[in-house]
Amino acid sequence: MYERFFNLTADPFRLSPDHRFCYKHAHFAKAKAYMAYAFRRAEGFVLVTGPPGTGKTTLIGDLLEYLAGENVVVANLVSTQLAEDDLLRSVAFSFDVKAKEIDKSTILEELKTEFLAWDKDGRRALLIVDEAQDLKSRAMEELRLLTNLQHGNRPLLQIFLLGQPELRDIMQDKSLEPVYQRIIAASHLKALKEEETRGYVEHRLNVVGWNNDPQISPRVFSVIYLFSEGIPRRINLICNRLLLHAFVEQRHKVTVADARVVVEELQEEQLSPRNLLNESVFFSVEEDETPAPHQPLSEEPASSAPGKAQFESLEVSPSSYSGDKSKPKKYMGPEQRRGHRRGGEERRKDIRFELDKEDRRKNQGRRKGDETPEFW
Repeated sequence: MYERFFNLTADPFRLSPDHRFCYKHAHFAKAKAYMAYAFRRAEGFVLVTGPPGTGKTTLIGDLLEYLAGENVVVANLVSTQLAEDDLLRSVAFSFDVKAKEIDKSTILEELKTEFLAWDKDGRRALLIVDEAQDLKSRAMEELRLLTNLQHGNRPLLQIFLLGQPELRDIMQDKSLEPVYQRIIAASHLKALKEEETRGYVEHRLNVVGWNNDPQISPRVFSVIYLFSEGIPRRINLICNRLLLHAFVEQRHKVTVADARVVVEELQEEQLSPRNLLNESVFFSVEEDETPAPHQPLSEEPASSAPGKAQFESLEVSPSSYSGDKSKPKKYMGPEQRRGHRRGGEERRKDIRFELDKEDRRKNQGRRKGDETPEFW
């Protein structure tokens, strides 16, 4: 929707896995190297675990792209909550092997026949099982039996198990010891760090031709990390909404204020893990909105531009104010009030009297302060 507005060639933050956007940070590169080694061993089980959304499927897709010249036949099994017989049938269907209304032993023979034909042609069979933590123990044992299909002491099938962190604990169960012993490589994907989160966002934008449009305030990346906790799929979610918000508002810059609006919307939709609006990052001042440092007034103005009022800093006369109330001052007549604020003669000398009468200001006792000295 917003790609044309920002001159992007594609949507950079789709939630579905796409290895074209693979961000090869240090941990990902290490995991890929382990997987490539295991793949070339062409035997046993390979274990890839990580929290949901950390890029397990993306890792495998990138690996297969990297090994495209290896001439491999790949089958993906995504529904794992199956009984052992149904699981074996699903594996056969994934490899386009007919398995309808035939028994288990026949299914195994059909699979072996197909694998042998591929091996003769120099091709390999690779089975990728996603969400493997949902497999029952009996179903896992069926997969182990598939790895027993061999020709000339060479396995005809290799299996990659992808799952959430609890899969590692499941595999160490005593009942699965035969399966655990056949794992030749294991990798665990972790959430990104804050600096990696920014690199991930900018990498995906660069893939689709981003030319700093929209411009993203540096503080926004802190909000993205705070919301996503470094999980790539959740990074995609908030970034997609940020770009959509900027498009709707017809703006070419994403600020912390925009991020706050988007986070509030995601919280209302219950797509945020916790209440984030009280976090200090939302109260930070944007870089381009930082006020100039305060300049104290000086006794002499820096400039005397015409039309501008000039102010002078003056000392307070000690005689006009005393902070010591223990020694109150008695009223001493109009001259006392002049202090530093008045200049010239006291104007009241020329007024407030009549020609034929004595000046009223000389009548002591006419003010209460004359008898009870106070600040007046």
